Amino acid sequence: MWEELRLQVFFLCLGAALWSAAAAATHRGSGPRERGHRRHLSLHRHRERGKEGQVLHRSKRGWVWNQFFVIEEYTGPDPVLVGRLHSDVDSGDGNIKYILSGEGAGTIFVIDDKTGNIHATKTLDREEQAQYTLTAQAVARDTNKPLEPPSEFIVKVQDINDNPPEFLHGPYYARVAEMSNVGTSVIKVTATDADDPTYGNSARLVYSILQGQPYFSVEPQTGIIRTALPNMDREARQEYDVVIQAKDMGGHMGGLSGTTQVKITLTDVNDNPPKFAQGVYAMAVSEDKVPGEEVGRLKARDPDLAENGLVDYRILEGDGMNFFEITKDSETQEAVVKLKKPVDFETKRSYTLKVEASNPHVDPRFATWGPYKDTTIVKISVEDADEPPTFMAPSYNFEVEENAPAGTLVGRVHAKDTDIMNNPVRYMIPRYTDLEEFFTINTEDGIIKTTRPLDREAQSWHNISVSAAEIGGHHQDAKVRVNIKVKDVNDNAPEFATQNEVLVCENVSPGKVNLIETVSATDKDEMAHRQHFHFRLAPEVANNHSFSLKDNRDSTASIFVIRKGFSRLSQDVYHLPIEINDNGVPPLSSTNTLIIRVCSCDSKDTILSCNVEPFILSAGLSTGALIAILACIVILLAIVVLFVALRRQKKEPLIVFEEEDIRENIITYDDEGGGEEDTEAFDIATLQNPDGANGFLPLIWSERQQIKTSVTSVAPPYCLWRYCPNRSSCFLFVFTYI
Repeated sequence: MWEELRLQVFFLCLGAALWSAAAAATHRGSGPRERGHRRHLSLHRHRERGKEGQVLHRSKRGWVWNQFFVIEEYTGPDPVLVGRLHSDVDSGDGNIKYILSGEGAGTIFVIDDKTGNIHATKTLDREEQAQYTLTAQAVARDTNKPLEPPSEFIVKVQDINDNPPEFLHGPYYARVAEMSNVGTSVIKVTATDADDPTYGNSARLVYSILQGQPYFSVEPQTGIIRTALPNMDREARQEYDVVIQAKDMGGHMGGLSGTTQVKITLTDVNDNPPKFAQGVYAMAVSEDKVPGEEVGRLKARDPDLAENGLVDYRILEGDGMNFFEITKDSETQEAVVKLKKPVDFETKRSYTLKVEASNPHVDPRFATWGPYKDTTIVKISVEDADEPPTFMAPSYNFEVEENAPAGTLVGRVHAKDTDIMNNPVRYMIPRYTDLEEFFTINTEDGIIKTTRPLDREAQSWHNISVSAAEIGGHHQDAKVRVNIKVKDVNDNAPEFATQNEVLVCENVSPGKVNLIETVSATDKDEMAHRQHFHFRLAPEVANNHSFSLKDNRDSTASIFVIRKGFSRLSQDVYHLPIEINDNGVPPLSSTNTLIIRVCSCDSKDTILSCNVEPFILSAGLSTGALIAILACIVILLAIVVLFVALRRQKKEPLIVFEEEDIRENIITYDDEGGGEEDTEAFDIATLQNPDGANGFLPLIWSERQQIKTSVTSVAPPYCLWRYCPNRSSCFLFVFTYI
């Protein structure tokens, strides 16, 4: 590094000397014009850059400086001479003093105030600051009076190659698909150099690969990493560690370098088919397994990842296609063989399946590498198990007539042991299916009988279960459904379909046009919808003079009035018994009573009232009676107030402490005695006990019953009130509402 620095300094000094010689020759060529101005000395080594970067040679200026550049990182023993200032008015007698100000003046840059030489006292780093702006001025040493205006100049720090390239974003991570073509771009790496890119080759970088060959390469100028080998297989190797170097000075000897690491991962593509590890898989299933249970598993391995490694399974052929099925465990990617239908050891003891595994997602770029599938053989053996007995039918349907005597045969169920042992079978009816124990079964032969007569109208179907278990087996049983239908017989007599009353007006006229009701019948028996009912009046009313009946021969009958007018006073309700017959086997009949009520109607035969309240004495009080009772209470209160006022005027005590029997008070009223009814009108014991009533006794109400033969004559109620102002006197009041 220092050898290179010395070479740069040598070439720089040589260039400066040549440039100074050229400038001097130019100055000599200017002739007497320059020497004619004594105030402005000639420039020894002067140059200045304009705004556009061109070099301007100034012929009339009062400053002279020898150097505008200083090399960075200079570590020599003496300060570096930056330049020299000299004024035209300086005659060399020491009367002029040079002053330097600006960036770094006095610290980095110092000036000899007599000679005007500027030196750099510290090592400079261009990467920290590339240039400094300074101001120089010549003043009189004794008065510090400026002799010329100040002048500004720039000192630039000359760059050297002192910074190696750096990868600011490293380390890098990249991904590229496996089996990619040669030259596929993987990633671009970029290094930076802090040196001046405009000066020399200090910042001119060249990239090279130090580690990762022969799999990858890098473009020297751009830093783009590309694949260098074909058919790189992720399944063989997935990750690569690549080291990239960036070197300045165009990659020549003496340049500085920096490195970075790039971890490259090969991503997966579907370039591998699934593969079974075995050509034949053996499995076993017990004959007592139920459909849906797992029989076994097998797996075709695919080294690809994610959806590229997904595998689907299916059964291609085999004699077990109807008994087994295949599903896939999405987590383990295994094929799960399940039982589809029950198998029987005694019927068939082994099955064979041909299973295929295939990729659902095939990459068309590698389709020619296929096929992406594989097949294998699965052999399944059936194992014997101690099975419960098997019924000969999945269910049984029997019929039995209702009202049949106990012990009537219903039917027979049959089951057998299908195992090799062929053990005998025992039958029973679980009680929870026949709670009332209508049926019994023979434990040996399975014959079902009734235990009592059955009623179809109470329960038309009996659904029971029969279980069969091996004798001496493992207590395994089988159950079968037995449906028993109770057949109907004609054991229910017909009856009215509805039990509504029939209303007829008092002024109804006789004749067939005066139809007052059409009656129909129903029967609880099952055959009722096929039966025809016949109607007729009961023999005891066949010759009545009020109503007649006509059988319509459609299971209905019409009721007519055959008399003129009715009187509710003489009879308001008529009971008409009607005999109904069916055509069942055996035929049955019943007598039903039709209630006919006489009602009051207007001239248009509109029913006004059918109630009997107007003819019956109401047990409650009428509105007038309640008003009379309230009037009695008001009058009694007025009498009490008047009596109290009179007693106060006489100043007599309201309470007398003498013991007297209130039964000596005789009350006379003009009314006919009612016998026992009057004894119930009020409590005699209250009159005999004066201590129990100080003040007003409670009102005792009674209602007289009907005492006249007239329907409209009703005895009014009366009220009884007793007041005792003292123990020696009491008053009894009786009020009657008329």
